[in-house]
Amino acid sequence: MKILKLIELIRPKQWIKNLFVFAPLLFAGEMLHLQSLKESVIAFLAFCGVSSLVYIINDITDIEADSVHREKRFRPIASGEISIRKAQFFFIILLIITTFITSRLNIYFAGTVVAYFLINLFYSLKIKDIVLLDVFFISMGFMLRVIGGAAAIWVPLSSWMILTTIFISLFLAISKRRAELSQVEVSNIAKQRKVLSDYDIVFADQMNTVAATGTIICYALYTVWPKTVETFHTEYLIYTTPFVIFGIFRYMYLIHKKNLGESPSQIVIKDIPIIITIILWFLISSAIIYNSKGLTW
Repeated sequence: MKILKLIELIRPKQWIKNLFVFAPLLFAGEMLHLQSLKESVIAFLAFCGVSSLVYIINDITDIEADSVHREKRFRPIASGEISIRKAQFFFIILLIITTFITSRLNIYFAGTVVAYFLINLFYSLKIKDIVLLDVFFISMGFMLRVIGGAAAIWVPLSSWMILTTIFISLFLAISKRRAELSQVEVSNIAKQRKVLSDYDIVFADQMNTVAATGTIICYALYTVWPKTVETFHTEYLIYTTPFVIFGIFRYMYLIHKKNLGESPSQIVIKDIPIIITIILWFLISSAIIYNSKGLTW
């Protein structure tokens, strides 16, 4: 039972966010190269480790807030099933494992992992209570996953990919705040998450509209960017844009009509239309990129 609670503590369900490290592998045309694929998998595992370290820190620092949350109160530390001392010991073991995995790649990748940890540490200790900065720090975590994925396989990132990642990560972060606002009891806002008192649903919706628009526009411009066309020898990548638009719209529908969004990873693994959209986007993008370049194993 304790082992299951320790596994729950590191939140493996949230590791799906770390799939962002594979974006550079796909768009650099390196997905069929075994060495690059191996390095990306190592990068994924490293980010799984460091993100779990962050979750442990969050659960320790947020124990009081989690104890009054209708769902988070069942987390291992908040419920008292895992003591803070045991969580700290497990943290040290996981830190050693993560450090070993990270050391398997180059120093630039290691730098992104360290930056990810420090940014999230600052977030947990202070930034999470500062309006706007909190969502920007969350989005920086997604940005560093993409940068880390590129550093792991030694490929450059295009400016449009960076912009797309910034906007979509802001979209996910703001959606999380919006969902929290729609579900939290007014009397418990300050106890559950102090910064929520500085937001309201209307303001969150306005920011989310900007982030969603930025995501769609930047991705669309990336697909028709002259350098993209030159790299992939095709203009067909533009036909993957409708899947991105539908995915964004579907996510917004779930936030506004179903009051979901507090856990982006749960939406991605449970909502069938979004799952189908992601699979189709991936398959069509892969077919366009790799057929146009004539790549083989």
